[in-house]
Amino acid sequence: MERGVRVDTGDCHDGQWMEEAHRVVIVGGGFGGLTAARSLASLPVEVTLVDRRNFHLFQPLLYQVATGALSPANIAAPIRTVMKRRKNVHVLLGNAVGVDAARRRLLLEDGEIRYDTLVVAAGVRHHYFGNDSWERLAPGLKTVEDATEMRRRIFLAFESAEREAGPERRRALLTFVIVGGGPTGVELAGALAEIARHTLANEFRTIDPAEARILLLEGGDRLLPSYPPGLSQEAARALGRLGVTVRTSALVTGLSEGTVRLTQGGAEETLRAETVLWAAGVAGSPLGAALASAAGARLDRAGRVAVGPDLALPSHPEIFVIGDLAALTDARGLPLPGVAQVAMQEGRHVARVLAARLSGSPPPPPFRYLDLGSMATIGRRAAVCDLGFVRFNGTLAWLAWLFLHLMYIVQFGNRLLIFLQWSWSYLTWNRSARLITQPPRAGDGGTGGANPA
Repeated sequence: MERGVRVDTGDCHDGQWMEEAHRVVIVGGGFGGLTAARSLASLPVEVTLVDRRNFHLFQPLLYQVATGALSPANIAAPIRTVMKRRKNVHVLLGNAVGVDAARRRLLLEDGEIRYDTLVVAAGVRHHYFGNDSWERLAPGLKTVEDATEMRRRIFLAFESAEREAGPERRRALLTFVIVGGGPTGVELAGALAEIARHTLANEFRTIDPAEARILLLEGGDRLLPSYPPGLSQEAARALGRLGVTVRTSALVTGLSEGTVRLTQGGAEETLRAETVLWAAGVAGSPLGAALASAAGARLDRAGRVAVGPDLALPSHPEIFVIGDLAALTDARGLPLPGVAQVAMQEGRHVARVLAARLSGSPPPPPFRYLDLGSMATIGRRAAVCDLGFVRFNGTLAWLAWLFLHLMYIVQFGNRLLIFLQWSWSYLTWNRSARLITQPPRAGDGGTGGANPA
């Protein structure tokens, strides 16, 4: 028996089946998937938005969760809440594992969904360049769980150093290595430096948190390689003022418990560091490989799916791939960056293509990314901003970063909460979400205090 999707819209009564409607299935509730669903809300289509999480996550601020500035709920919004006024959008919690392109079915762990048009916005995951065993030693930053694990390791390192009597071991505990000098690595390094120099000042009795060593390793010849060289230099100088040691042309060759092996300038070196954070690369979602197998899609070296100028698969025009999972180049032949603006513009373009197909109109022009600029924050009143026609850094760039990130938060309530948190942090240097969370151990009573009995 073929399975439809049961929806409750203004055009149906008592939850009847809408088999006659054009079925659009969207995989992923990130920036691309959410924008596509919103853009399709006015079309005569039945939309099913599938995500394995029940919330949309504002990933650009995940590093602030990892460093205790914000709580996970501040940067997440329930997808059902976001979509509740879009009556033709049905939200499903499910994990997509494959596609049956011949039968037009999206395959879930526990079933399948029919589609007429499929939009895949499944995103990317960490990439350890063939060294998957490193993930246990150096967590990346893509999910809420990644962020809370980073947060646990960061603040647990200071707590462990407070109790450590051996100077060598204490030094290793207070050494933080960040692998990758892109925006995530730069932002993590700046936040970590502020934690050590300001947030934790005078809170410990045995150690001085300001003595923490923060090393940022970048395999290329400069930080922020996608930014103009001048802004890369400004970012390096700002990190230097915070006490961060920046090492470029440094390639990590091995990770083990408490050690990082690297090569720089032909010389090999081993660092003692108990906390290593990964910000060096991404690879396509496993759903990309499933598309390659089922629909003849072509993958690039990072596992992203090659799409045509309309963002559809050349072999299956009813399947679109958008966001970080899509491999597409700009007018200069350079790969489009994995940023929210790209995903959102692609989501809107898919809606335009589908509207033209349904109405029988000529297709819209090929997708062209409008680059609205790039920015990265380093710390208090320190950021770099490239708008194409103008480039600047310092306080003005920092204010622009704050404003634009607030504007892209999905829910107004979260914007307000984040603004208040940022304002309080600016006045006090405090990071109120410095929780060390971990699974309970066997025999724990469930609280951290003494047994009242």
